[in-house]
Amino acid sequence: MTVDTVGRFERALEGLEVGLERVTAADASERIGTIAAEPAIGVPLPFDGVTLPASVTTDPTAAELTAARTGITPVGFAIAEYGTVAVESTADGAEPISLYPERHVAVVAESDIVPDLSAGFDRLADGFDAGRDSVVFATGRSATADMGDLVHGVHGPGDVHVIVLEDR
Repeated sequence: MTVDTVGRFERALEGLEVGLERVTAADASERIGTIAAEPAIGVPLPFDGVTLPASVTTDPTAAELTAARTGITPVGFAIAEYGTVAVESTADGAEPISLYPERHVAVVAESDIVPDLSAGFDRLADGFDAGRDSVVFATGRSATADMGDLVHGVHGPGDVHVIVLEDR
C-alpha cells in the first residue's frame, strides 16, 4: 500500500459522493461518534484503541436493525481503483448492519487498502484460505434506475462515510 493508493481510493470515493476521513486510531472513536446518527448499531471494531460510542448497539434485535439510522462496520479491505469496501460476513450475520440503515460508516485501516481488483482477489483468496467464505462488496451509496431516474438509498444506505485509520 502506498500513499498514492490511499489518494486513489479517496478520489474514487469523491466521485461516488462518499465521505472519507483520515484519522489516527486515537481520534477515530470520537469521529465515528460525530458521524453516527442515532439510533446506531455496529460491529465491534478490531483495531487497537478504536471503540464504538457507548450509544451504539452491538447485538441488535430485528427491531433495532430496522429502526437504526446508522450502521458501523469494520472493513476487511478496500479496493482503491473503484472505491469499494469489502465487508466480511460473520457467523453471527453482522453484515446486515452495513446494509439496512440509511447511513453506513465503514472503518478500514490504511494498510488494508489495496490498489486494484487483482490485489482485491488476492485478499479474497487469503480470506477464503483462512475459512472466511463470504464478503459483501459495497461501492458507494446504493442506487437504482429501474423505475426511471437514478435514486439513491432505495435498497441500502443512501449515505456512506469511510473512516481510514492512518495507524493501527
